[in-house]
Amino acid sequence: MRRERKEMADYLKLKTSNCKNCYKCIRNCPVKSIAFSQDQANILGDECILCGQCFVACPQNAKEIRKDIGKAKELIESGAPIYVSLAPSFVANYHKVTLASMRRALTSLGFSEVEETAIGATIVKKEYERMLEQDIDKVMISSCCHTVNLLIQKYYPLAIPYLAPVITPMEAHCRDIKRRHPESKTIFIGPCISKKEEGERYKGYVDCVLTFEELTLWLNEEDIHLEYIEEEQDEGRARFFPVAGGILKTMDQREEYAYLAVDGIKNCTRAIEDIIDGKITKCFVEMSACNGSCIGGPGMDREDSLPIRDYIAIKSYAKKKDFNIEVQDTNRLRRSFASCSRQRVAISNLAIEEVLNKIGKTRPEHELNCGSCGYNTCRDKARAVLEGKANLAMCLPYLKEKAESFSDIIIKNTPNAIIVLNESFEVQQINGAALELLKLKNEQDILGDQVVRILDPTPFFEAYQKGQNTFEKLAYLADYGRYVEQTVIYDKSNRVLISLMKDVTEEVRQRENKEALSRRTIEITDKVIEKQMRAVQEIASLLGETTAETKIALVNLKELLNNE
Repeated sequence: MRRERKEMADYLKLKTSNCKNCYKCIRNCPVKSIAFSQDQANILGDECILCGQCFVACPQNAKEIRKDIGKAKELIESGAPIYVSLAPSFVANYHKVTLASMRRALTSLGFSEVEETAIGATIVKKEYERMLEQDIDKVMISSCCHTVNLLIQKYYPLAIPYLAPVITPMEAHCRDIKRRHPESKTIFIGPCISKKEEGERYKGYVDCVLTFEELTLWLNEEDIHLEYIEEEQDEGRARFFPVAGGILKTMDQREEYAYLAVDGIKNCTRAIEDIIDGKITKCFVEMSACNGSCIGGPGMDREDSLPIRDYIAIKSYAKKKDFNIEVQDTNRLRRSFASCSRQRVAISNLAIEEVLNKIGKTRPEHELNCGSCGYNTCRDKARAVLEGKANLAMCLPYLKEKAESFSDIIIKNTPNAIIVLNESFEVQQINGAALELLKLKNEQDILGDQVVRILDPTPFFEAYQKGQNTFEKLAYLADYGRYVEQTVIYDKSNRVLISLMKDVTEEVRQRENKEALSRRTIEITDKVIEKQMRAVQEIASLLGETTAETKIALVNLKELLNNE
């Protein structure tokens, strides 16, 4: 069952050459919306909630956020007034700057004006307050985080009635800008990947979305530096929005209502399940997909992120008074959320167990649930295999056991003696052929002991200390009466010394017997030649040339035997 990638995956792209099969992206994906095939990880757009955790976790930078700088430049070149909606988390991303600092830098890039998304946050939080006044018995989940909205729409549609039917601060602000400046175009700049999808899903108000990483790249390309510019302002309580609990800090809270802040997908998931199960009542729940809320977003400059310092920066920048905003038409703030959940194919336990059997997990105790494949349990992994999102070879214990089994078969059945030492020259592994050669009953008789107990340690010292490996060197093991061709190799990367010994005793003895036979033949030949020479001296006149030829033949025979 092969899965197709949908358009949502375009917001997060994969650098195929960088993927090293570590499965860290799968391990960190809270909804397992990543398929692995042909040695590459592939994001499944119809399942992805654009939390960006795969992007943040990837150690090889194999994931990248779609860059929209080109689109922003095209909007600027269009001639229309371009307004920036700047997320309040900018003070955590760019340290010791103010809105005036950002305005100077962004207008240098060609933008017409810069406003704070916190204005939109003020509009949204006031709508939350109004709705809570009307229905104090309801559980309400904040709708500011588009990733949380996608999580609910795709995986927990039963929680949609609890999701506040209100647009996000980004959209609220951009709508307000276009209400005041109908000819304008708007570009949101913030720490979030999912805002790119939100801007394109609800078209007409947000014309482009950039992350802080993209903005930093653009500023560097234009050699524009941010400088501190002092400004005084007593409004901006909604600047608290990008920290965990920040929405709650801006709201006028009612005593009869509980207010709860939840951050991180795992915590959000648990809270949503409790809400669906009816375990929570009369509660407003602020939900943020990122740990620490927006200041932990995947679009922040990751090299210089310190959560406590960033929180303090937000706290210092936020004010006690709300922005003075015009009364809004509540109908323009409404958002209806529809279910986007896909129908999961029913997979039987029998099918799952068949997959488990293929990787040697025939009993429950074999299900280690180690997570090395990226899935939480072995059964989750088996289900992913059946869904076409994973393959059998992703199980590290299975591969390790298979490799060890294959290696053990070779080592145990080879006729050559194999001994493995550590760098302290202690025997770590020995095969059956070596036990037989060295007259040991079992491996426990030598494991952990110094090799000097059974062999001359000189070749091992030379390999380890001098880097002089030995290859097929003939050695006589006097204690065992055996001749061997010995190879000693120092594997520096694994910090072990390996000795391979081929028993060549029979060959050596056959060669020695042949050499002894040759020597005896030479001795006989010498005696024959000596007798022939005496005969030559006595009957030289009669045999002359014939005797000389005999002598030459015998001498040649002698030389031949010597050469052998």
